[in-house]
Amino acid sequence: MKNELPKLEISEKEGAIPKRKCCDIKPQKVLLNAVNQSALWSSWRMITFILMVNRQGQTRLSRYYQPVKLSQRVALEADVVRCCLSRKRDQCSFVEYKDFKLVFRQYAALYIVVGITDDENELSVYELLQNFVEVLDKYFSRVSELDIMFNLDRVHVILDEMIQNGHIVETNKSSILSPLTALDKMADS
Repeated sequence: MKNELPKLEISEKEGAIPKRKCCDIKPQKVLLNAVNQSALWSSWRMITFILMVNRQGQTRLSRYYQPVKLSQRVALEADVVRCCLSRKRDQCSFVEYKDFKLVFRQYAALYIVVGITDDENELSVYELLQNFVEVLDKYFSRVSELDIMFNLDRVHVILDEMIQNGHIVETNKSSILSPLTALDKMADS
């Protein structure tokens, strides 16, 4: 009986909107259940890390969304880069690696590698990489490896606008770039 729906009062007039009794609703339990379900859902699917490396295997950008010790990051990045760079152009861009999957894409001399949990949709992450590069191209007008190296803070802002806590939160290019355009306007004045 605890999880019953609120009772409705029937009005005497025909076609009148029924009223709910406020005392029958318990928002604390509903909110608690929503928080628990959200926490459970977020632990299932997520992005664990993003790497941007060049053809020589040098890491140009790394962002981790789950804690990884610094000593383990070096070994992880070396293994992941070796795994992705050794694949041929005609092979699939999705690779199963240890506890997660790798989704990678090559753009000119750069590889973007994303580590995801097993339940995350590979194609959506693959499209996210395309969107990320399009946003970088729009901001830097033909992004290059040097743009990323010398403007790493701006690339991190773009990435943070798109992904927070390992979850995709924004894909609209104008919304993603609005904080940077505001910063650029403040710097110019």
